Amino acid sequence: MLRRSHTAVLEKNETYTSNFKTEPYEVGWASEAMWFVRITETSGSNVKLRAYGQISPDGLYWSDKSDRAMEMDDCGQTHLSLRDFGSWLRLRVEIEGDKPSVKLMIVLALKE
Repeated sequence: MLRRSHTAVLEKNETYTSNFKTEPYEVGWASEAMWFVRITETSGSNVKLRAYGQISPDGLYWSDKSDRAMEMDDCGQTHLSLRDFGSWLRLRVEIEGDKPSVKLMIVLALKE
């Protein structure tokens, strides 16, 4: 049997200077999820990005999946794998530093 998969680009070359959350994504059919965060440009000093996977049963009320975060302080890519997540996913992103600015891409890869 061929497994279903889907890749969603949630942020594409967007620039952020403060904390944000991605749009919720309905994933009830999937059994595996992999978040990819790629920083392509940064400016400011002491820039640090932390991203937490969040889960929700209804897309309205959210909780962090775990206390493990993706952390980055320079250009590059990192990922976070999730299982047992219910029906909705999103990322909660924290950006720190002195006048921080990050240009990034966020991709969600799903498998049945």
